[in-house]
Amino acid sequence: MVQEQTSLRVAEVEVSYKSNYNITERPKINSSRDAYRILIQHWHLERIELLEEFKVILLNTCNRVLGIVDISVGGVQGTLADPKIIFSVALKTNSSKLILAHNHPSGNLNSSD
Repeated sequence: MVQEQTSLRVAEVEVSYKSNYNITERPKINSSRDAYRILIQHWHLERIELLEEFKVILLNTCNRVLGIVDISVGGVQGTLADPKIIFSVALKTNSSKLILAHNHPSGNLNSSD
């Protein structure tokens, strides 16, 4: 009996890049205050004290904002941020830098684990 050889193919994330904007017209982040101003404009303020949300600001090498991505929404006590999702979005958008952000609906000012 001859065993058939099977090839095991690897699943891949396909990467493509299509820019439809002028990067010089995008905001530039030079400080944490700049990041806060941009994030607060994209936060759901009516639920900021109710649900924990995790967002990522995608940046190019000059700190120009390529976009903001909503990664997850949780409950009052937490939300999950899957690194695979974050890195795949960063690769697909040709991002060089990332700013990770989330709120604490509980009001706790201590850093998260």
